Amino acid sequence: MQNLESFGWNEFFANNFAPFAEQGYSVGRVAVQHKTQYELYTEHGEKRAETTGKMQYAARGKDDLPVVGDWVVIRPREENLATIYDFLPRKSKFSRKAAGKKTEEQIVAANIDTVFLVSGLDGDYNLRRMERYLVVAWESGAKPVIVLNKVDLCDDIAQVIQEVDSIALGVPIIVMSALNNQGLDELMSYIKKGTTGALLGSSGVGKSTIINHLLGEEILQTREVREDDSRGRHTTTRRELILLPAGGLLMDTPGMRELQIWGGDEGLKDAFDDITELAQQCRFRDCQHGPEPGCAVQQAITDGTLAADRYQSYQKLQKEVAYLHRKEDKVAELQEKERWKKIHAAHKKLYKEGKRK
Repeated sequence: MQNLESFGWNEFFANNFAPFAEQGYSVGRVAVQHKTQYELYTEHGEKRAETTGKMQYAARGKDDLPVVGDWVVIRPREENLATIYDFLPRKSKFSRKAAGKKTEEQIVAANIDTVFLVSGLDGDYNLRRMERYLVVAWESGAKPVIVLNKVDLCDDIAQVIQEVDSIALGVPIIVMSALNNQGLDELMSYIKKGTTGALLGSSGVGKSTIINHLLGEEILQTREVREDDSRGRHTTTRRELILLPAGGLLMDTPGMRELQIWGGDEGLKDAFDDITELAQQCRFRDCQHGPEPGCAVQQAITDGTLAADRYQSYQKLQKEVAYLHRKEDKVAELQEKERWKKIHAAHKKLYKEGKRK
């Protein structure tokens, strides 16, 4: 038996659950998702659950169904089984564009308080990738924290911290070696009882090792990374919300080969706040930050206060967000056309049936 607060329950969720509580429903939090089935944390123990057929039918896409971290509205059944009828509004959601050609949102995690962006201080270290993760983290509504793991493999940690600080803009930085139990206490200071963190990063950066040390035992499988490129295999194959002995919850996620931005407007502004502020100082409001006179962005690049490669990274991500929005608009237009096509077909059928009578 656990009280709901230990799983992250708070006033926000309680207020949204109130109408369901009046109808006799219970609540649980998704710990693991297996395609159409879920493992839940509830105040009456862990339960295995599945959504109703009605909920599956009404879903327009995967984002209309529960994901790991969601609070779900349930009715318990026999033994440790339950049925999911709905899920509560999300405080935050970490999304990316689903892999492949479809323009579709993939929600990686929901109701996360702190996103730990883990980077290995070996061949995985990449400032441009870190900027991309920061955009998505800020967009999620959770607070980002950068975790630089494998400090034992770094020759000049002061230089690395200076580089990361130049693109992280006030985001906390934790330097650690999970293998040697270094920095774990600092990481745990962000995961208080009743709060939820998520570890995100490439495969082989040490996410599972971090969780194993916090748990005090080898629960999650780990593998050595390849020496030639510091990449690891995807040992973690699913997202899992883990209850820590010291309180709080931490989500382990599979390493991401691909992190395409979803949304991104607000996240881009927050992750590149220095460029956003510079742009407001340009002489012309519609400045394209090229050869125009009085461009504060180009002046900052010239005098060295803004790195040229950081601005290039900003431009690349800005173009990616704009392209995504164009694709979204096109998809929405096609969906609207298909909707009206069905309406006209239904009206035509009714008209023909009426004439026969």
